[in-house]
This record gives sequence, structure tokens and C-alpha cells, in this order.
Amino acid sequence: MAVTRLKRKDRRNRAVANNKVAAIKRLISKPEIQRVDVEELKAQFSK
Repeated sequence: MAVTRLKRKDRRNRAVANNKVAAIKRLISKPEIQRVDVEELKAQFSK
């Protein structure tokens, strides 16, 4: 008995997996937001 592949479902499953991987890579690639000391910056510019 032959096995047939559900091509559309296979493509959708791969697309979902690839989208998840891409989303994780996008999140990792963003630099961390660091706290900025505003007063220290103002002091640097006033010199």
C-alpha cells in the first residue's frame, strides 16, 4: 500500500517552524536596552 504525502500540510508545518526560528533569531539579534544615567550625560555635555 502506497503512502501519499500531504504536501500542503507539510509546507505549512515547515513554514510555522521556520517562522518560529526566525522570530527567535530576531529577538536574539536586538541589542539589550540598558539604563541610561541622564544626569551623567548632561554633566558630560556641560564641560
